[in-house]
Order: sequence, then C-alpha cells, then structure tokens
Amino acid sequence: LSAGVCCCCAALRPRYKRLVDNIFPEDPKDGLVKADMEKLTFYAVSAPEKLDRIGAYLAERLSRDVVRHRYGYVLIAMEALDQLLMACHSQSIKPFVESFLHMVAKLLESGEPKLQVLGTNSFVKFANIEEDTPSYHRRYDFFVSRFSAMCHSCDPDPEIQNGIRIAGIRGIQGVVRKAVNDELRATIWEPQHMDKIVPSLLFNMHKIEDVDSRIGPPSSPAAGVKEENPSVLAENCFRELLGRATYGNMNNAVRPVFAHLDHHRLWDPNEFAVSCFKIIMYSIQAQYSHHVIQEILGHLDVRKRDSPRVRAGIIQVLLEAVAIAAKGSIGPTVLEVFNTLLKHLRISVDFELSDRRSSAGSATLSTSSKESDERIVQNAIIQTIGFFGSNLPDYQRSEIMMFIMSKVPVLGTTSKSLDPSNLGDLGTRRIQIMLLRSLLMVTSGYKATTISNALPAPFLDPLLSPSLMEDSELRQLVLEILHNLIDRHDNRAKLRGIRIIPDVSDLKIKRDKISRQDVSFMKKHGQLLYRHIYLGCKEEDNVQKNFELLFTSLALTTIELANEEVVIDLIRLAIALQDVAIINEDNLPMFNRCGVMALVAAYLNFLSQMIAVPAFCQHISKVIETRSVEAAYFLPETIFKDKCDLPKSLEKDEKDLFFLTNKIAESLGGSGYNVERLSVPYVPQVTDEDRLSRRKSIVDTVSIQVDILSSTGTDDKVDNTEEITFEALKKAIDNNGLEEQEKEKRRLVIEKFQKAPFEEIAAQCETKANLLHDRLAQILDLTIRPPPSPSGTVTITSGHAHYHSVPVYEMKFPDLCVY
Repeated sequence: LSAGVCCCCAALRPRYKRLVDNIFPEDPKDGLVKADMEKLTFYAVSAPEKLDRIGAYLAERLSRDVVRHRYGYVLIAMEALDQLLMACHSQSIKPFVESFLHMVAKLLESGEPKLQVLGTNSFVKFANIEEDTPSYHRRYDFFVSRFSAMCHSCDPDPEIQNGIRIAGIRGIQGVVRKAVNDELRATIWEPQHMDKIVPSLLFNMHKIEDVDSRIGPPSSPAAGVKEENPSVLAENCFRELLGRATYGNMNNAVRPVFAHLDHHRLWDPNEFAVSCFKIIMYSIQAQYSHHVIQEILGHLDVRKRDSPRVRAGIIQVLLEAVAIAAKGSIGPTVLEVFNTLLKHLRISVDFELSDRRSSAGSATLSTSSKESDERIVQNAIIQTIGFFGSNLPDYQRSEIMMFIMSKVPVLGTTSKSLDPSNLGDLGTRRIQIMLLRSLLMVTSGYKATTISNALPAPFLDPLLSPSLMEDSELRQLVLEILHNLIDRHDNRAKLRGIRIIPDVSDLKIKRDKISRQDVSFMKKHGQLLYRHIYLGCKEEDNVQKNFELLFTSLALTTIELANEEVVIDLIRLAIALQDVAIINEDNLPMFNRCGVMALVAAYLNFLSQMIAVPAFCQHISKVIETRSVEAAYFLPETIFKDKCDLPKSLEKDEKDLFFLTNKIAESLGGSGYNVERLSVPYVPQVTDEDRLSRRKSIVDTVSIQVDILSSTGTDDKVDNTEEITFEALKKAIDNNGLEEQEKEKRRLVIEKFQKAPFEEIAAQCETKANLLHDRLAQILDLTIRPPPSPSGTVTITSGHAHYHSVPVYEMKFPDLCVY
C-alpha cells in the first residue's frame, strides 16, 4: 500500500521534477544518467518557460546535497546545469542563470577545495556563453570577492593551494570576460572591484622566478604550463584585463598597481615594478599610454618625501614606460613629464645639500650613503629626460630643448629657470650640470635641415652663456651640445681627439654645399660663436678635454658652415688665439699657453687641407715641422702627454714657430680669396654675458690687443694706418681747411660706420688712438685724458684701448674728431 501511495505521489509530481530526479542514479559513482539527461534537455528546449523551475529545483537538490556532504550528487547536478546552459539560449534563460549562479555561489562558499574548483569551472563555462540579450540586474560582486580571496589561498598542502589559486585566477578571468561582454560592463571597472582583482593577480605574478620573461609583448605559453603555473595564468589574465580597458576606466585598472607595490615595498629593488609596467604598456592600447605616464608622475609626486631609492625606483619605471610610449602616441604629457622631472631634480638637490649641511663637520657613513642615493635619483632623472627627449619627433624635440634650456639657472638673472636663490653656488652648479647633461642626451641624434632650426636665437644665447662660466665641466657640456646640433653628417667621431692629422682625406669627411640659410645664420650669429670659442680658450682651468672639444668645434664649423668669408674669419680667430698665447695678457699658465698653440696648429692644419690651397698648406706644414724639431710642446701630441716638459718662457721673436698673417694672406690671395680682412685683428664682441658669467672683470674679458704688430714684427702685418706727423696735426687743427674735403671726409666716415664690420672699425680706432697718443706725447708733451662723452668713451692707458660702447670721442681740440 505504501508503495502504491508512493507511486501515485510520484505520478502526480510535475514532469520537470520527475525528469530532474531521473538523471540522478541510485549510486552517484555511476555518474549522470545520459539517456534521462537527453530527455531533460529536450524538454527544456521545447518548453523554455520551465527553465526557471528546473533551475530552482536543481538548486534545491544541490543545496541539500552540499549540506549532507553528498558530493557525488553535487557533481551530477553541476554537470546537468552545465549541459542545460550550453543547450538553451532563449530569453527565458535569465531566471535559470540566476539559479545557476546561486548554486555556484554555494559551492564557492563551501570549505571543500574540490567544490570550489567545481564551482569555478562551471562559472568559467558560463562566462564563455554569449547571451542573446544583456542582463540589467545581474551583478558579480560576490564572485569578484570570492575569486580574489581564492587567489590568496594559503592552504598548507602546496598542491591544494596551487589548485585553489589557479581556480581563483580563472574565475577572475571569467568575470572579466562576462562583464566586458555585457552592456553593463562598466561595473567591473569600478574601483571597489579593481582594488580586489588587480592585487590578486599581482600577488600571483610576483611568485614567478624568472622576472626577465616579463619584458616583452604578450606571449602565448603552452596550455600545460598555463594550467599548472598560477604566475603565468595571472599574467595572461592581467594582460587581458588591460587590453579590454578603455579611455574612461584605464586609470582604475592602473592605480591598484601602485597600491600593491607600495604595500609590499616593491620599489626597491624595483625589478617586479618594472616588469609590471612593461606588461601594462605593452597590453593597453597605444593611444592610452599617456594615462599610465600621468599616473606614474602623480605617484612620484605623492612619494616625493620617501627614501631616494624608492624615488629612483619610480623614476626607473617611468623611464621604461616612456621608452615604450615614445614609439607610439605620447599625448599631451610631454611638457608635464619634463616639468615634473625637473621639479624632482630640484627636490633631490635640496635633499642632498640639506643632508650635507646637517652633517657638516661630522662625515658619517649614513650621510655619504644618502648623498650617493640622491645621486642615483638625479642620474635616473637625467637618463629619463634624455631618453624621452631623444625619442620625440624633431618638432617636439626642439621645443623640449628650449624648455630645458629655460630652466638652467644663471646667477645674476631672473628667469623661468629653477630658482637658485636658496641653492647656493654648489646647488646651482649641480643643477646646471645635470640639466646640461640631460640636454646633451636630448640633442643626441638630432638632425636639423638648417642650423637656424637647430640653433634659433632664443636658444643659442642661453646655451652659450654657460660657456663663459668659470667651470670647465660646464663648458665641456655646452660644447658637446653644440656639436650634437652642428654635426649633421656624423663627422664628430672622425675628429675625436686633438691631433695633427697627416691626411684629412683619409677621414672621409661628409659635407654638403653650404645653403643660403646657413650663410645667413653665420652672418647673424657667427661672431657669437667665434667669441665663445675665443673666450673659452682663455680659461685657466682648461684641461685636455676642453682643448679637444674646442678643436672639434672649429673643425665642425668649418665642415658644416664655412664659405670663403667664414674661412677668413676662422683664420683671424686662430691668429688671435695664437696672439693670446704669445702676449699672455691674461697671465695664463704655461700649460694653457702651449695648449692654445697646439690647438691653433691642429686646426690650421685641418683647415688648410680642407680648403686645399697649396701655398697655405705649405706654410702650415713648414711651421708644424719646425715645431716638431724645436718646440714640440706647441703640438698636441706632445703637450697633452702625461709628462711633458714645459718651457720656462715663450719667446715672441721666434717667427719660425708661429703662423704669420702676412704669409697666410699672401698664400690665400693668390688663390682668389679676399684677404683684406686678415689685416684686421680679431676682436670679440662685448655683450651682457660678461656681466652674467662671473668672469674676472669686463675689462679683462674684452681687452683689445694692440701690441700684436710690435710683438710679432711689423713686417708680418699689413699696416693700413696713415702716418701722423706734426704737419698733419697742424693741418688738422687749422680751422681754415677746405670745407669740401671736410664734408667728403665726414661722409666717408658715416658710410664706413654704416657698412663696415664692427671689428674692422674697432681695430682701426685703436691703432689711430694709440699712434695719436704717442705722437702728441712726443711733440706736445701732453697727457691726453679725454672727457666722458654721451656717445661712448675711450680710455687710453699703456697702449690699450677698452671700448664700452660706440668707440667715438672728441678731444680737447674742437675740430679734431678721432674715430
């Protein structure tokens, strides 16, 4: 009777329950009853409105079996759910999915590792199903939390721990895929989810032993490795997550990376941090690279008070990110990157100097360690600035060059530079050197079509200003930057080292015809370049490298910018440098004087072979041969040796050892060169830079040499001045002279001041002034002290004239005006 009642009750039960019950065998070891499962699947497909009830009933049975630890029936129920999910795709599947997710949640909440893995596998299968319509109410908050917790499993059994972590990573991967494919995918990118997902993946990625494998673009590891290694699986999931990030949610995916690295102190050492950001930069879309760079800069600002090694680690990460981003789209962050880095450069210098001041008098090991750590930060900043700038397109690179140059502090000026007021001389010098080093890296490989593009006036003047400072390292950096910009045919390596080149043709110098733009540039700015080379040779602290760079500057100017007029100017400059060493008004050490002589010899030897005038080459070669026998210390191969015997004095009358202007003019004049200007001694221009450069004095800097003729012999120079006699003076003072001659003379003077080069005017003025002084002193026995004039003053003292503006003055004689 009871059996009959049970049969009757069973017959009265709903059909879907009977079909569900039939798939469960009496012994769970037999597995799912496939025939009955096919009937249940056919029924679900034929009557989709019953799906929600089927799901609810299966969930009920599964919950009961989980509580009773009947895990065999749990496995059968999940297998049935998976098959139903794969077979049914109608709109009515939504309620069934809710039941399915409820059952998966039950499995994940259980403490049994097998059930957790089972639930994860079912969820992954569900995540790969493309639903016909989106779900507007489904959320995955629980699954994100649970899968993230599984990623941190610390089960004592390594095998079980590994399996749970893999399941957690695969679950996160499924959540990401499902959420991104839904129209409501924005929910997964919310910070509360990313703060759980990203650290969970990074935690497993950090377990990998070979960090170097993370440096490249995404790879496709073998399936077996992928399943067995949580680190590899986590990395692939992390790459997939970043690859799906869009403009609006990129930052939410990147910020948890910083939190993880901070919490676990992974900036020092920073190998893992570097590998993480390489993965990020290779995985995201190229147009979003600037988002990551901005986040790194922002985090650098947040950690600006941290230890130097932490800051250096962040900057190194920035360098790696920039190196990848520079190949694609940088976005609007170019100036922001440089501005932030320069700000932190200043902060680092402040820290270094403050540590040094606080430890004054007690040189402790910890303080020196801090200083060296700050140097690591500074070098990392310079390297980042230089690498970033060198990878920019030319039009952006020129802007960055101007930007960095505007930040170089110059004592005595107020500009947009890093404020040196609180740094002191040492701090200012440190920043100057570091900024110039970064600028050197930015200009490396820069190839401008014209020199005016590479050296615009707003950039040229500030760049050359440090070349007048009393710091040999600063001057070296300026010259190296100048070489990067001038050398458009990569000839610098062939000119490395100062030497007498036997045959310049062996160097295979590359050069093009001088363009009109370059000719115009030299007419406008050539005197400025000559001036800085001239004054740079007169510095007392010059070492061999300074002379080598000065030689390279002259040689590159010859190759890239020299037409006939520039060649004459360069020869005048070389002769003026020779006179600096001979006359020695600046009281230079003997090594410097010999170094200048060697520089002039090396350059004139190079120049003579470049212009290939036989008579000129012959004169230069003859002087060099004579020096090699009688005064080898005037040649670079000898003077720059470690142990070189220096002469006690330098005789001015040894003409065979010097390059003579009259012979150079004679040799070049026969080849069609206009050598008239060779008779005019080179005189550097007077600018405000002398005041800003902290040199000894303006008078010493721009002293005009007027003893050249008497020092080297009047027969070596062409004398252009008139002889001033007593009769000439008497005639000039006579007020009854011919008016027409006076008018013509004044017209010629005005025309000369309008058209003649400045140095020619200055040279003639000094010669006339000196001769006039001597004649008047002899004839009239007078001491001339010309009064100040609003148009300019000339002070005549011991045969030297120092010009401070327009060199015009009127003497006591009303009708005698000397120009």
